[in-house]
Amino acid sequence: MNAYIFGIVVPLLVLLYRNRSSVKRRGLPADVGGERGLTLRNRHFSSPLSSAWEGVTTLAELFERACREHHARALLGTRVLIAREIDTSPDGRTFEKLHLGDYQWLTYERVFESVTSFASGLASLGHRREERVAIFAETRERWFIALQGCFRRNVTVVTIYSSLGEEALCHSLNETDVTTVICGRKELTSLVHISGQLDSVKRVICMDDDIPSDLSAQNGWKITSFADVERLGRENPVEADLPLSADVAVIMYTSGSTGLPKGVMMTHGNVLATVSSVMTIVPKLGPKDVYLAYLPMAHILELVAENLIAAVGGCIGYGSPLTLTDTSNKIKKGKMGDATALMPTVMAAVPAILDRVREGVLKKVNAKGGLSKKLFNLAFARRLHALNGSWFGAWGLEKALWNLLVFKKVQAILGGRIRFILCGGAPLSGDTQRFINICLGAPIGQGYGLTETCAGGTFSDFDDTSVGRVGPPIPCSYIKLIDWPEGGYSTNDLPMPRGEIVIGGPNVTLGYFKNEEKSRESYKVDERGVRWFYTGDIGRFHKDGCIEIIDRKKDIVKLQHGEYVSLGKVEAALSTSPYVDNIMLHADPFHSYCVALVAVSHPALEQWASQQGIAYSDHSELCRKEESVKEVHASLVKEAKKARLEKFEIPAKINLLSDPWTPETGLVTAALKIKREIIRKTFQEELSKLYASV
Repeated sequence: MNAYIFGIVVPLLVLLYRNRSSVKRRGLPADVGGERGLTLRNRHFSSPLSSAWEGVTTLAELFERACREHHARALLGTRVLIAREIDTSPDGRTFEKLHLGDYQWLTYERVFESVTSFASGLASLGHRREERVAIFAETRERWFIALQGCFRRNVTVVTIYSSLGEEALCHSLNETDVTTVICGRKELTSLVHISGQLDSVKRVICMDDDIPSDLSAQNGWKITSFADVERLGRENPVEADLPLSADVAVIMYTSGSTGLPKGVMMTHGNVLATVSSVMTIVPKLGPKDVYLAYLPMAHILELVAENLIAAVGGCIGYGSPLTLTDTSNKIKKGKMGDATALMPTVMAAVPAILDRVREGVLKKVNAKGGLSKKLFNLAFARRLHALNGSWFGAWGLEKALWNLLVFKKVQAILGGRIRFILCGGAPLSGDTQRFINICLGAPIGQGYGLTETCAGGTFSDFDDTSVGRVGPPIPCSYIKLIDWPEGGYSTNDLPMPRGEIVIGGPNVTLGYFKNEEKSRESYKVDERGVRWFYTGDIGRFHKDGCIEIIDRKKDIVKLQHGEYVSLGKVEAALSTSPYVDNIMLHADPFHSYCVALVAVSHPALEQWASQQGIAYSDHSELCRKEESVKEVHASLVKEAKKARLEKFEIPAKINLLSDPWTPETGLVTAALKIKREIIRKTFQEELSKLYASV
């Protein structure tokens, strides 16, 4: 009888505990100055956190401290290139395929030696402290070494995306009067092409040692290899000139989703505040962690992540989006992708990457069909019940069994050891978040922040399994909602207060470089000395103190009959269609309906065409077929209804585009956000035809 009582009472106690913990306060009210509104802080910190390390006030001090403590441990790893091949497809297109070997590692001690040598070499080349350096390259170990080397000389680094177009590149370099550019061989070619338009550049440091002879002297520049700069520094050592907390560490150029990019001025104290906050949130982050670095380091999310991993004694293995998994575009068939070779424990990701992981898994599951598909769907449904709070879902032994039988193969895609994923940069769909939670067996810490706040703002707690929210304020930030009457949002709204999100704290940056007007518009300092950034995003506070992003002021368009359409909200809902690789909704104030441009997912559309017996010569022809347009549109309508969109929010007509939107095409940023204005101009004719056809 006791066993029966035990079997009933224990589950009831667990349920009561779960219900009690699900309503715990994650953000608490804060007493702050500035504009009137509703403000919350992190529940663990009564005032904003500036540094998690006693006596450390700059990124240079933080790195030096880590190198002293972990000198013998591995820090930076890069894969050896074994072979490079060119494959030709049946339609004549060529693709580069790589065979990459194991990771080769540099210890903290060895990296520190490289950093100090590079810092000395930079000074020996003639670069002065008051001059600026630009790093214009893809993410790699020498990017990190160059950054830390500049910090040791208190040199401000201008970060530039390697995919940036010529106009934006010229603008960034000229506006900041950069005298030294550090780049890769590929970027050197782009630099030489615009050399006549650059006003202040005197010297170029190439990260690749084999500088092409035809590029060795251009426009009077002194072009030096990275290795030669380190050698020069070893031969002519110079004392460190360490920065102060208030010194500008980085001028980070945004990816320019609207017009020319803006340079955001970040102090050492700004970035350190976010690094410190994330360190307190991710559980048990330390020397055993392995981080896979593949996002652009010119993006604040990646720059914060790498500085954080180095600070706690972890190791950073470098990869790229095109070599990430065994099936990535640049990986030779049968060879290992970066994740398989590295087996990381933590990763940073943008939603587009996680969406692709989900699509790839579902494609394989559907292709296998039969018992395998039924087993996967059953396991997924059982775990989904559990994550949604049901006691009758898969817990304990059943969860372990499904992981062993079904999800272990999915987890192997990212190396099989992932324990935490940090996601930011754009909204993550609830479906993808649940899919990654279940299949990878790891929580996703979804954050909200901006370049202007050093990626800091909010971050979901480790034990928060809800979707659609971005967590409570991080330890260094206040989150304030203020009324936006024009949009109909108020902090007095029920059941949840709503308004424009304003972020305050030591992570809020100094402003935009040489753009005082825009800085005054977006930044304010209150009577207590706290800096605030007005984001333009609309959010609402949940009862537990977590925030949900529900709108954006700039993305709202008023239609002909007075209805308001939030473009970003609708795009996030429609992008869950399996046929969508990317999408841009377009709303014209002179019409009462919307239209959309859809960059289609090739595998999904081709699989559908094969099942329907539709013949086509190439993907472009398939996208033009009326049957394809009808099928994709029906899928969008289905997703819109699931998201409970209004009729006027659903695109009346769509145009299917066969070419993907990549940073190289200039249609999306390096963080894979759409460049709305550029897409509109590029496809103006297609948009006009869509409206004319309704």
